[in-house]
Amino acid sequence: MSPLRLLLLVLLLCFAAPVLATPAAPVMPTLPTLPDVNIANVGGQTISVPLQILALMTMITLLPGMLLAMTAFTRIIVVLALLRQALGTGQTPSNQILLALALFVTALVMMPVIDAAWIGGVRPYLDGQIGFEPALTATLVPIREFMFAQVRENDLMLFAGLSGSTGYASPDEVPFPVLMASFLTSELKTAFQIGFFLFVPFVIIDLVIASVLMSMGMMMLSPMLISAPFKILLFVLVDGWALVVGTLAASFVTT
Repeated sequence: MSPLRLLLLVLLLCFAAPVLATPAAPVMPTLPTLPDVNIANVGGQTISVPLQILALMTMITLLPGMLLAMTAFTRIIVVLALLRQALGTGQTPSNQILLALALFVTALVMMPVIDAAWIGGVRPYLDGQIGFEPALTATLVPIREFMFAQVRENDLMLFAGLSGSTGYASPDEVPFPVLMASFLTSELKTAFQIGFFLFVPFVIIDLVIASVLMSMGMMMLSPMLISAPFKILLFVLVDGWALVVGTLAASFVTT
């Protein structure tokens, strides 16, 4: 679909929404309906339907980034990128392969959290048993527990101070932006710590190869060119991919 047709379709939906909202045709009782999400009131004032659609589209565009920031994806993709750099293989594996592997491992790690969020909040909301706000709160409970299990206390206190707070009496009092920023910082720190230990054996191989070449007087030959096959061979012999992925999956604290 061309951009012009897509723009015309969005404009048609915006202007046709008030007409569709009028009870002109009765809804068949046999058709299942979802509970309404009320986003039409801001400060006690009702906003127009086009603004509601704009707000909803903005939330949808931010949703992938928020989901990646609240899951195990950050640690996994950073470690895999550092591993590729330590191997010295350039762009092999490609970014698409690393992203696919990171997403699948993230899904495996987050499966218990996703199940708890679905059972506690999403399913009751879709069944019409609870409203939107209680469903959102219940859905975020297992996600908050997962994030708290990975957060370091000093990172949490850092962002609590940046937000103007001196401390919190319980985890429930921690605002979600403070928790998310603390979680991301802790994940980056953990990922770089794991990346350091991954770099050590490959750096040793580079040093050994460079020393041998210097002793043989082959200073014009690049040590990286000679050490790359040895690093790949070592990584394959120890079953490196399974070892790294298994260690990453086991490094997350689950409650």
